[in-house]
Amino acid sequence: MSALFVPPGRVDQAEHRGVVLRTVTPETYRTFLASPEGAALGAGFLQCPSWADVKDGWRAQLLGWGPDPEAGRLTGVALVLLRQFPGTRKYFAYLPEGPVADWNAPDVDSWLGPLLEHLRRAGAFAVRIGPSPAYRRWDAARLKSSTGPGRHLGDVLASEVDPLGTAVAERLRARGWSRCGGDGAGNDGDAQPRHVFHVPLAGRSTEDLWAGLSQEWRRNVRRARKEGVEVVVGSAAELPEFYRLLDLTERRDGFRLGRSLAYYERQYAALNAEEPGRMKLYLARHQGEILAAHTMVTVGRRAWYQTGASADHRREVRPSNALQWRMLLDAHALGAHTYDMRGVPSTLDPGERAYGLLRWKLGTGGQVVETLGEWERPLDGRANHALHRAFQAYLNRR
Repeated sequence: MSALFVPPGRVDQAEHRGVVLRTVTPETYRTFLASPEGAALGAGFLQCPSWADVKDGWRAQLLGWGPDPEAGRLTGVALVLLRQFPGTRKYFAYLPEGPVADWNAPDVDSWLGPLLEHLRRAGAFAVRIGPSPAYRRWDAARLKSSTGPGRHLGDVLASEVDPLGTAVAERLRARGWSRCGGDGAGNDGDAQPRHVFHVPLAGRSTEDLWAGLSQEWRRNVRRARKEGVEVVVGSAAELPEFYRLLDLTERRDGFRLGRSLAYYERQYAALNAEEPGRMKLYLARHQGEILAAHTMVTVGRRAWYQTGASADHRREVRPSNALQWRMLLDAHALGAHTYDMRGVPSTLDPGERAYGLLRWKLGTGGQVVETLGEWERPLDGRANHALHRAFQAYLNRR
């Protein structure tokens, strides 16, 4: 196990306005996520207990709150990752895309207050969270007609502004939280992508999904089929080939994820041990050679295209389009309501290299969603505020 779980009962429980918060077992946590009440909160894979086994170098706590956590009566949960600040006995607490909570509830302080107090007692000096509500959405058609030199998403009137997201942002600011990276077009302060791309699946047939693709996408999928591209679900044995293609992709497209092969092997093993088939590796073969490989993760009614990689040659047979079409169909068949293609850049400038990724995803006919992003605050106490400032300076020097 790469992350050290803090066992239940090792820390004091907190209670506020009838809500009890304490550490819970992985089994209790997973049972809540699978319940109708838990599933309605739409937890992402970064808040599953298995994610703690993926994150090497972090301690982990599983927290739950509600009327009686020990009996499994919960209303919310959180996977907390704790990173020790070098030279101290204090920790930075990180809840990636969490906590899993009802942000629409009128009294968020009934669980947010105990959560912060628990983390302070556990030695945390600051906390970073990723609230789940969306902030703004832009339909693909609107963005395609809004490109231009120097333009960004923020320059385009959103197709929809989520009132809950706006309300949550105001609540957090009033409680001393700051949005990482600020409120501008960029999201450099976020560890997880602030702008993501969603393809809605609920209530749509496969014919609807096909019709939603752009003409270019439909042409490329047909081309792949005509050229004999075969899409199959691989296994852990093909992860080294996936990683080789990922290295090629990073060099070609000018980005570095900074992940090792061991990281993806650990992720594949941990997620599938928690639930068989939770993480799948899709391969596109042509003339016996793997030309592209993409990973997909499913939790409840959501599916994510997490990481994609492709070869530098034979790109004309369109293996990546074939992979995505198959993954969309599989997510739909599994009953997913949303297919999340993860991060996109905020630029709408065709002259910028990063725009190519957004353009490719726009071809599926979905939406760009601006999440609330990540929010951070130091915990009470002068020493914690000083450590938080030192920690921010430490991160800026890395």
